Amino acid sequence: MAKLFHVPLSPFCRKVRLCLAEKKIECELVEERYWEQDPDFLRRNPAGKVPVLRIDGKTMSESTPICEYLEEKYPEPALLPRSADARYEVRRLVAWFDDKFHHEVTSKLVYERINKKVMGQGYPDSSNIKQGAKAIKYHLDYMAWLLDHRRWLAGDTMTLADFAAAAHFSALDYISDVDWHRSEVVKDWYAKIKSRPAFRNILADQVSGFPPPAHYADLDF
Repeated sequence: MAKLFHVPLSPFCRKVRLCLAEKKIECELVEERYWEQDPDFLRRNPAGKVPVLRIDGKTMSESTPICEYLEEKYPEPALLPRSADARYEVRRLVAWFDDKFHHEVTSKLVYERINKKVMGQGYPDSSNIKQGAKAIKYHLDYMAWLLDHRRWLAGDTMTLADFAAAAHFSALDYISDVDWHRSEVVKDWYAKIKSRPAFRNILADQVSGFPPPAHYADLDF
């Protein structure tokens, strides 16, 4: 069985978990306090971060290369389209959420509100929280524009781009930091992807000391 070293609210770990679940690959989850820099963990990934996946006799790090490996090794159901142009658009949006969105939103909200306390790094920085709360509005509007022109974020089929976005949004929704009233089309997109069987384990996550809101696991929120 595959083994994934993760933390529950990491969007990068959640992206890998969604890919594994969508492809019906059984995986043992091992919660890793990576910030403690445990020597055993550093031997698995000298970069000292999660996710780390053990599968097929290999130990892999970095969420996007892991997801693309899974796509190539376990191609059904497909999470990348066939054409080069369509694959480019998926990869562009994965990078958008894992780089720009993460820097402007997730790191300013999830990391400030939860990670700092869990890691013993002090109190949230209110200026970062304000910046994140402002930036998410721009990203919600951009997603609404995409979804006004497409069925899913990158095109007519669900792809890795949707899982990358949903991984971030599910972590933010855990702390009630998404204004779902801002865009009905984005809310409908999230309700649709949240209802997939691959999402079940993620919606069952609990972080000690931080209970999720009532709507978090509600498929008809």
